[in-house]
Amino acid sequence: MIPFLTILILLACVILAFFILVQNPKGGGLSGTFGSMSSAVMGVKQSADVMEKGTWVMIGAIGGLCIISVMFFSKPAGMDNSPNKATQKTTAPAKKGK
Repeated sequence: MIPFLTILILLACVILAFFILVQNPKGGGLSGTFGSMSSAVMGVKQSADVMEKGTWVMIGAIGGLCIISVMFFSKPAGMDNSPNKATQKTTAPAKKGK
């Protein structure tokens, strides 16, 4: 199951890269957001953009698949963290006298 989820995560990453690279640069970044309010005055709706919605969907899919994939991992051998094992004392076997 882990290889299948890994392939799905990698596929979602490729699709996410496609969505990010295809988007038109809106310009300004943080300086444009705080520097001028022209985009709000002109009535540009960025939330209706299909590419932006696809980006958020792919981010959510990658996050969800990563969280789900953790459930299928098993603990390595010898990694038992039970509280009883930590409090038990180990004793050496008794030596036989000659």
